Amino acid sequence: MSKDLLVEVRGLRKVFVTNGSKVEALRGIDIQIKRGETLAVVGVSGSGKSTLLHILGTLDRPTEGEVLYEGEDVFKKNDNELALFRNREIGFVFQFHYLLQEFTALENVMMPLLIQGVDMERARSMASEVLERVGLGDRLNHRPGELSGGEQQRVAIGRAVVLKPKIVLADEPTGNLDLATGRSVLDLLLELNRDYGITLVVVTHNPEVAGRMERRIKLLDGKIVDEN
Repeated sequence: MSKDLLVEVRGLRKVFVTNGSKVEALRGIDIQIKRGETLAVVGVSGSGKSTLLHILGTLDRPTEGEVLYEGEDVFKKNDNELALFRNREIGFVFQFHYLLQEFTALENVMMPLLIQGVDMERARSMASEVLERVGLGDRLNHRPGELSGGEQQRVAIGRAVVLKPKIVLADEPTGNLDLATGRSVLDLLLELNRDYGITLVVVTHNPEVAGRMERRIKLLDGKIVDEN
């Protein structure tokens, strides 16, 4: 495995069984993702984009195939090992922010640090620093319900990058936002990619978002049909 290669996907298949019938969501996917690159995954609804992202994020196991992070097949880990790996190495940003409503912005961003065993004071300091970086230094003690949609997504991005993961996986990160707010959130993701060297993979149906990534792959019926 080349040292500038972060993720390699080989022969990935995913079959779901619903009501006794099989649905093949991914049909032999091969991808190489380099460190620090930005990649868009595009395709119509039902093409397999989100399934691919979930497997890249180790949220779901493949039916067949391998996903190698720095040469290691991550699906040889048990569920507990996989959860620790996921929390440490992968950041997630979804269309809906999934923030904990009863916690402040600061506490939401502290959560991955505390799960990883970072002590309370260090976690508070690191989370504060990241929220400053995403432009929310004056919103630390606000709960999600007191924030705008764009601010909530910035908190979610802060939570995704607070552990300096190697890769951030974003599923329609601007899909729930107005045009101007969506552009500012995308700008932020690309800034963090440049500043921290975090690899960024974005699932999107938005041509403008896809066009700002260095590379694009298009899925159709669970297969890669175009790459540029």
